[in-house]
Amino acid sequence: MPLAEFNAYGDLPEGNHPASLDEVMARFGSGSLQRRAVTSRLREVHRLAVATGHLDRLLLFGSYVSDVNEPNDVDVILVMRNDFRSEDCPAESSVLFDHARANDELGGSVFWIRPDMLLGEPLEQFLAFWQTKRDGRRRGIVEIQP
Repeated sequence: MPLAEFNAYGDLPEGNHPASLDEVMARFGSGSLQRRAVTSRLREVHRLAVATGHLDRLLLFGSYVSDVNEPNDVDVILVMRNDFRSEDCPAESSVLFDHARANDELGGSVFWIRPDMLLGEPLEQFLAFWQTKRDGRRRGIVEIQP
């Protein structure tokens, strides 16, 4: 199923929109030079996350998955399996688990979580939080499927 069309605000409709990495790159990876550069960053974040062997889910939100012509970066939430420990991941992937370093070195705003870190909050409720924009409006997020 193709990704939904943008709403009147230039966002995907509220909800979790599943897509393959190829579908995401086809939909959001062309246009401006900046958009292509950010897509390259996403590809690298995805590669490093998969290399940990513990990635459960990868979600995208923000301007990259909108109609903004020149998104500043790619906003990513990595949901890692409960048995993941950042100190045990491959050295090259460790950049993902330091927010400031990921921003500086990869040009991405990377957040990560293990479900057992949520202290009883349902994972889906945590993820739904990222659908709310700063102005209070709701938008869709994209989940990259394996």
